[in-house]
Amino acid sequence: MRFFDPESRPEEGWRASVYTVIFDTDTRAGMLFDVLLLVAILLSVIVISLETVSMFEERHRETLRVIEWILTGLFTVEYILRLVVVRQPKRYALSFMGVVDLVALLPTYLSLIFASTQALQIIRALRLLRVFRVFQLGQMANEGGTMFKALIASRYKIAVFLGTTLIIVVIQGALLYYVEHRVNDDFSSIPRAVYWAIVTMTTVGYGDISPVTIPGQAIASMLMLLGYGIIAVPTGIVSAEVAISEFNQRADADALEQAEARAAAAAAAAPAPAPDDWCGGLPPREVWVVGATHARPGAVSPTDSPSAREQPESPERPPT
Repeated sequence: MRFFDPESRPEEGWRASVYTVIFDTDTRAGMLFDVLLLVAILLSVIVISLETVSMFEERHRETLRVIEWILTGLFTVEYILRLVVVRQPKRYALSFMGVVDLVALLPTYLSLIFASTQALQIIRALRLLRVFRVFQLGQMANEGGTMFKALIASRYKIAVFLGTTLIIVVIQGALLYYVEHRVNDDFSSIPRAVYWAIVTMTTVGYGDISPVTIPGQAIASMLMLLGYGIIAVPTGIVSAEVAISEFNQRADADALEQAEARAAAAAAAAPAPAPDDWCGGLPPREVWVVGATHARPGAVSPTDSPSAREQPESPERPPT
């Protein structure tokens, strides 16, 4: 199954024609459909965002809602058509973009029951990923695949790193709690102190919580310096995996090119096959012809002919 759409094209009929428009970008109609779809998705994201702005919400609330429902209706028809025209609807529904298309529709309908789900409509922006397929940005997709493979390859190292970091912030948070909680109300519990340790180690530094005692400030200083060093660890891990992945890809490409070159050289050096002779290329036999003094290749003796073999030998006539 492909990243964007499953390979389940109908063989013929109107479904094949609609499939060409909806899923393919090689034709003019397919390209126009996808461009209009991207424009509609972008317009929907803008409308959803403007609904959260009080000025637009007060003045143009009804207009924004009408536009949003019109776009939702169009997206619903499009999703149904995608399920109808493919040969395997379940395969499309479970594909990445199929799930994205469905999840992008659900918040609008759920908002009729749960008002708080309306903001989740912004997830519709994920459908803009189709821009890679529409404009044939294959190189960017390949680079994204390289990054994804690098993350997968380094998942165990990243897990060890995150586990170590979690242990550090828990210990530092608990230590700051016992140092600060008697004189500083901000460190009222260990979880709140752990929150401070996470903010400090990641060098975010909100400033809403800070130690006031000298031991607490000393611990905070060490944690800040440790944070700078820790930030570089995941970057180096992922960068190394990306470099290894690119090296392996180049090595595989070079090996394939060399194998093709060797195969071409071997084919060029191979001797040309001899032309077929009579009897399927078998070498001619040398037989003695009755009454001849020399052998003639390919000649057949009268005694070798079927008629000669079938006739019995006549007895020798006595001399007269």
